[in-house]
This record gives sequence, structure tokens and C-alpha cells, in this order.
Amino acid sequence: MKDPLGDLGSQRDLRAIGMASGLGCSVVVSLILCIVGGLLLDRWLGTRPLFTLVGVVLGLVTAGYLFWQLATLDQPRRKGLTRASKDDGIGRLSEQDDEER
Repeated sequence: MKDPLGDLGSQRDLRAIGMASGLGCSVVVSLILCIVGGLLLDRWLGTRPLFTLVGVVLGLVTAGYLFWQLATLDQPRRKGLTRASKDDGIGRLSEQDDEER
């Protein structure tokens, strides 16, 4: 039977689509939350454009960080530094771990 998804049926393509849609949703949600939070603070404190502009800047910084995180996700290892899969931090590999890979 032919694959109903055609060329999109590969696991790599589906993973890329999932990452892109997740990133898009994260960017939109972060921008909306920061801008709406700024609007609410401005309304509450009576400082019209101040916190709205801070919210826009904070939302853009957050979106930029999300893009940077996606761009560096599959970078090759350099000088023994690698992303740890469990805690999503950066750790140094020992020589034994490096030889096993």
C-alpha cells in the first residue's frame, strides 16, 4: 500500500514539521502574553505606552531566544561540549564517553 502522506511520511520530515509548528506557537504565545501583560500594567498604573513597549521588546527578545535555541539544536559537538538530553543543559563529555560515540 502506498504511503498516504507521500514524501511527508518520513520521520525526519514529520519531526521538522512538529518543531516548526511548535516554534511558531511558542513565538506567537510569548509575544501575545508580553504585549497583553504590558497593556494590562499600563491600564492599571496609568502609564500608557511604557509597559506596552517593554512587553513588545520582551516578546521580541523571547522570540529571538527561541529561534536561537532552534538554530543551535543540531549543531555538531565542539571541543567535547554537548547538549545533555535529560536536563537540556550543556555538559562536558569524558574521554570514555567520547570514544563510545
